[in-house]
Amino acid sequence: MLTFEKAKIYVGGARVKREKPLTLVDVAGARAYIRQYWDHLVRYNPKDEGSMIGLPYPYLVPSKGEGREFDFDEMFYWDSYFMVQSLFDEDHRDLILGMLDNLVFMFKRFRVIPNSSQYYMIGRSQPPFLTSLILDIDRHYHMDKKWLKARMAVAEEEYQMVWMSQHKPYVHQVYRGLSRYYDYNYLNDIAEAESGWDMTPRFQRKALNFLPVDLNALLFKYESDFAKHYRGLGDWEAAGKWEAAAESRKSTMNELMWDKSKGLYYDYDYTRRRKGPVASLAAYYPMWAGMVTDTQAAYLVESLKRFENKGGLATTDYSPSLQFSSVPTQWAYPNGWAPLHFIVMIALERYGYHHEARRIATKWLKTNLEWFNKNGVFLEKYNVVSPDKPPIKGLYPSQVGFGWTNAVFERFCQDYIDRPV
Repeated sequence: MLTFEKAKIYVGGARVKREKPLTLVDVAGARAYIRQYWDHLVRYNPKDEGSMIGLPYPYLVPSKGEGREFDFDEMFYWDSYFMVQSLFDEDHRDLILGMLDNLVFMFKRFRVIPNSSQYYMIGRSQPPFLTSLILDIDRHYHMDKKWLKARMAVAEEEYQMVWMSQHKPYVHQVYRGLSRYYDYNYLNDIAEAESGWDMTPRFQRKALNFLPVDLNALLFKYESDFAKHYRGLGDWEAAGKWEAAAESRKSTMNELMWDKSKGLYYDYDYTRRRKGPVASLAAYYPMWAGMVTDTQAAYLVESLKRFENKGGLATTDYSPSLQFSSVPTQWAYPNGWAPLHFIVMIALERYGYHHEARRIATKWLKTNLEWFNKNGVFLEKYNVVSPDKPPIKGLYPSQVGFGWTNAVFERFCQDYIDRPV
């Protein structure tokens, strides 16, 4: 029987070899590059122009792309959450608060936070991190109650009007109180784009049929965050309502998505009443959100062996079917992505798996660093199976820069190098 303590020492039945630590000297050049690169990613577009939505405050874009097919000028929803994770200092306070208020502005204007600040993106959103961003800001900058109350009220509206809606334009809640990714045009591939995982084998090209484990864990996080918020306001009735909603979602997710024999959560195909076939790092969102038991956490840590490779965590485990996909699936083996490494590291740290978090974070840092030292750039994604080779391409050209890669690299340096064991 797998126990909580054993999983902290063993992975796949073998004692884990610790990664050789990186030093401050090793990462100094890369961190200096990242610090100066942020200025290249700041945009300020206060007025509507063409397809661009005007936003009241400056913001970060994912990549600097002059002369490239993808030259970003728009603000993206979930990219923004990850890009600020290493910037919570006084120098970036106004930028971070402004980025949050840009998201709030778009919701108030369009009743949805679009995929990005482009008019043609209003038909879909992206993974909802609004409460997490609000509470991260509050924790770092100690905002007053009026500020917090106003923004949590917007998040509550977003939760109800977008993610729990059963009617057009955003038909997300479809089965037993759980939600799916969606697109106003009712197209599977664009609904898959709302997941941020464009493209992935997780949904078998039928994203509208699946209840994603990551989305519903994010909504559990919303419900838990609302409960905590109302407890802070002394509104015990509202807090109780949100606690009950979170417990209900957790119970349903465990019933439909948890596979004890495999030690993972899986997306659920509600049209066929069965779990999806693809094991992915989305399984670790429930652990990140704090909704798993210690026993489930131990199983999830044991299952990391499905994803862990020389260069870090692959987005999915290996499947021969990936070779025959009709669409390039960049959110899959052998690629690894910074935001998913961040989610998994927070999940591991939350449940006390500090050695595992440090080991995997070090692998990821080395992959990023070795590519930077050789090529002088950071990438949006990496080949974690063969870190010296380029990542597998997706539907759009591979991007360099890159906002969330830079942020997670710096954040891991702060957590695992600036603060050694």
